Amino acid sequence: MLKLFKLLSNKRLFIMLIGLILFIAVMGFTLGPRTSLSWPEKFVKDTVGFVQYIFYKPAGAIAGFFEDISNLRNLQKENEELKIALAHYTRDKARFNWIEQENARLQKDLDFTNAQKEQYNYTWKIAHVISVNDDPVNRTIVLNIGGREGVKEGMAVSSAEGLVGVVSHVSNFTSTVKLVTTMDALDPNSNGIAVTAQGKENEVFGVIETYDLSSGTFQMSRIEDPKPLAKDDLIVSSGIGGVFPRGMIIGKVLDIQVGEYGLTYTATVKPAASFTDWKELFVVFEPEAEQE
Repeated sequence: MLKLFKLLSNKRLFIMLIGLILFIAVMGFTLGPRTSLSWPEKFVKDTVGFVQYIFYKPAGAIAGFFEDISNLRNLQKENEELKIALAHYTRDKARFNWIEQENARLQKDLDFTNAQKEQYNYTWKIAHVISVNDDPVNRTIVLNIGGREGVKEGMAVSSAEGLVGVVSHVSNFTSTVKLVTTMDALDPNSNGIAVTAQGKENEVFGVIETYDLSSGTFQMSRIEDPKPLAKDDLIVSSGIGGVFPRGMIIGKVLDIQVGEYGLTYTATVKPAASFTDWKELFVVFEPEAEQE
């Protein structure tokens, strides 16, 4: 017994013994079956949770703040990219629409020239309008082909819809066209157009030599027998006189009236050509003109 008290009097050994006893007790306590946590475990878990709440929540808020800033930067970058893409799309769409319209217009011009070639032995050379003179007294347009391409004064110029005018001046690279809307019977320099109604068994002849600027119509005069002529008949050049080739479309009949002296009749003709917003026109080359 005396040895045991001496042994216990060694503090270091005593502490180790107490620690061993506590370790064995804790091991037995934790290994045994239980349905709930002990109060030390609850205390430790609550302490850890409270510390996490204090430190982790501000840290999460700060991290979220910087994440939001990064998202805003990414969003701004995406918006800029979308704006650029939208601008490119708008540009490409406008260009596509323009190309589509141009292709449709050129296809229409091609169909027109092919149809004309089947009717008459003419050569239709396409030309681009480069300028327009809107002087009401002397309306003219300038084309981008001239003497180098064989264009000569007096050649007829037409659109896909109808007769536009006649070449009045020619240079090497351009030609000036005097529009038929400048025709005036009182002007000695104005050439009238000998015309007829297309597809009539009994031919009707007349002359167009006046354009009414106020109504935007031609006056077809010197009609001797108006019986075969009716509203909406298509009026074309007859080729008589040699100024304009045969078959040039002029327009359609609106109405027919008795002439000024009651001996002949006059028809009002609506032009087939619009005389506005031209892109391309055709210079008509007759076989005789090409051989000169």
